[in-house]
Amino acid sequence: MTTNLHMATVLDRFMPDFRQTYPMNYEQINVCHHITHCRTEALGGLQWQCDHCSYVYPAYHSCRDRHCPQCQWRASQAWSDKRRADVLATTYYHLVFTLPHSLNGWVELHPEVIYRLLFASVWGVLKALGQDPKRLGGQLGLVAVLHTWGQNLSRHVHLHCLIPGGVLDDEGQWHAVKGKNDYLFPNHALSNGFRGRMVSALRQAYKEGELKRVTRAGEVDTLLQALMQVDWVVYSKPYLTDADIIVEYLARYSHRIALSDSRLVAIQEDQVLLRYKDYRNHGQQKLLSLEGKELIRRFLLHVLPKGFMRIRHFGFLASCCKRGKLALIRTNMGQAEPKVEEKTQEPSPIPGRRKCPQCRVGILFCAGELQRPSYGWG
Repeated sequence: MTTNLHMATVLDRFMPDFRQTYPMNYEQINVCHHITHCRTEALGGLQWQCDHCSYVYPAYHSCRDRHCPQCQWRASQAWSDKRRADVLATTYYHLVFTLPHSLNGWVELHPEVIYRLLFASVWGVLKALGQDPKRLGGQLGLVAVLHTWGQNLSRHVHLHCLIPGGVLDDEGQWHAVKGKNDYLFPNHALSNGFRGRMVSALRQAYKEGELKRVTRAGEVDTLLQALMQVDWVVYSKPYLTDADIIVEYLARYSHRIALSDSRLVAIQEDQVLLRYKDYRNHGQQKLLSLEGKELIRRFLLHVLPKGFMRIRHFGFLASCCKRGKLALIRTNMGQAEPKVEEKTQEPSPIPGRRKCPQCRVGILFCAGELQRPSYGWG
């Protein structure tokens, strides 16, 4: 039995068996290559040495792949530090829009199309409800983060949305959500609007040839008609008001990946044991045993298309206008500009003046660079 597991260990152990059973695309091969070589001599690094006892410490580079369990906690922290400057002194709402599982087959065939239409449909319904003069009557701001997995690593496509509770109208005035509501908009309005826009977008995408791998006769009309007959899931989480909690929420969802190393428990022969939360049983922690190659198959379901942006900003939080509109909103609210400390993107693996772990007297200094080997991985 193997303990203190990393995803790299699982890949090294079961990849040969997996590749005999399943095909892999370029993105999946690249992700596996990065994870197995992250913080190893394959990526090179820096050589640190003690100025007292000459102890040598190699610090290897990280791969920085957005699917790598070892890298994403740093990326999450760096990203959330930047987002502190965007937080407003207002109520925030957390909404989750979920695609019906009957669309999973189309996601397998055309992930880049389905994910793009999901972002567009969710923003479309939120934008329309925000601009409705009977509701808020202005422009919302939105941070949306795509997740594609459930706790057992099955495909479960959903969009996490964090929304400041108010709008900016055409005259540049800020209108906060009145009262202390547990929801931003009624769930039935969100669900119906989301369903209508997504089904319409899918139908149009098929007509324009964007779903060309869906070839079964009559499948599009049959499935889309069936989807219009069921309720689509939109979940509203309790609102937030504390700025630190809002940033924590951003960090929690922004760079989360399908499977973190902390969830891996043990390898037992050809099985991998992992932790998961059973949300049907009040989030109780349970253990799941999967065959090694099956765990890899499920993990690779969630490798995103190359270059696809899984974190997007809309409305007055869009990058093209965010700085000016946030300043305008803070002026309306009488809120001062937040002071955010500049931080490096990724801290050095050896902090300044770190004591030698060998003699506990000397200080480590950078003695040179470790070149990466010339061999590759296939």
